[in-house]
Amino acid sequence: MARVTNSDTLPYVDSRYELGMLASQRVRDLNGGVHPVVETKGDKPTVVALREIASGNLDIDQVRHEFIESYKDKPQNAENIESKSEDPKIKNFAAELAGFHKSETSEPSESEEEYAKENSDDTPDSDENEE
Repeated sequence: MARVTNSDTLPYVDSRYELGMLASQRVRDLNGGVHPVVETKGDKPTVVALREIASGNLDIDQVRHEFIESYKDKPQNAENIESKSEDPKIKNFAAELAGFHKSETSEPSESEEEYAKENSDDTPDSDENEE
């Protein structure tokens, strides 16, 4: 196929909306290292995904299942992959994020309180002066 159109893919999917969802999932799969079921010819993953759907050689039900699973909530005890990284930059970034989230719920620091006092508007409203 030199060019893939929506009409080439619609026999294999229920709607154009579903085509977009399934093609996006397939692009994520291809970018993740899955081998394409059609010849790529140096095409971009989006074109390859549409060509795969239009070829009829792709297991559409499997792609639907992967799409649905990708949007399900992860379990609460799932570990963050980045936290296992040995890269010091990632560890520092993760530590900063953890500290940021903790500071949102904690009391303001002394410097934050001083800043708030210095920048508070102590002037009365103009409505109060008119009375």
